[in-house]
Amino acid sequence: MKNYYNRYFKSFIDKLIAGILIIFFSPIMIIVAILIYFWDGFPIFFVQERPGYQGRIFKIYKFRTMTNEKDENGNLLPDEKRLKGIGKIIRSLSLDELPQLFNVLKGDMSFIGPRPLLKEYLPLYNDEQKRRHNVKPGITGWAQVNGRNAISWKKKFEYDVYYVDNISFLLDMKILWMTIIKVFKREGISQKGQATTEKFNGKN
Repeated sequence: MKNYYNRYFKSFIDKLIAGILIIFFSPIMIIVAILIYFWDGFPIFFVQERPGYQGRIFKIYKFRTMTNEKDENGNLLPDEKRLKGIGKIIRSLSLDELPQLFNVLKGDMSFIGPRPLLKEYLPLYNDEQKRRHNVKPGITGWAQVNGRNAISWKKKFEYDVYYVDNISFLLDMKILWMTIIKVFKREGISQKGQATTEKFNGKN
């Protein structure tokens, strides 16, 4: 039953709802795009390769929330110094995640699942952590509603693998409801002293 839900019903519902939400949120996405343009110019979107289901690489879409500011040597400033102004507001309201609706519509992602992490982390996972790729990555997930960026990498992976082992319609509905609450409370957006969270090094 779990495999049937994950393979067929979940994918169908994801794409159906993504199409509806793209239409519903299109005015907000246009406004956010205009704000980013006047705040810091192009590019409007942040596009990056991420590993998805079974580690297959896809391009994830987000609204850009960091400035293009560079130091005297032409290098981008640290993330925490570039996340400010309009970008910080967009990030705190999770509006930067809206373009991922197109990832869901394409089938690269699901609404609920382990967050797609950086491609450079792939060689660092142990066998247990690799199991997070046994389902499609999600816009939100069990780790996100249990601390998001404010928890350790160890706990994140534990939550991700728990989701893989217990995926169900009821768990997805629980995560969805908890996500709505988290967005309104703006909890777990970043670790102390970081724009989001420290990078995973295979040990932390």
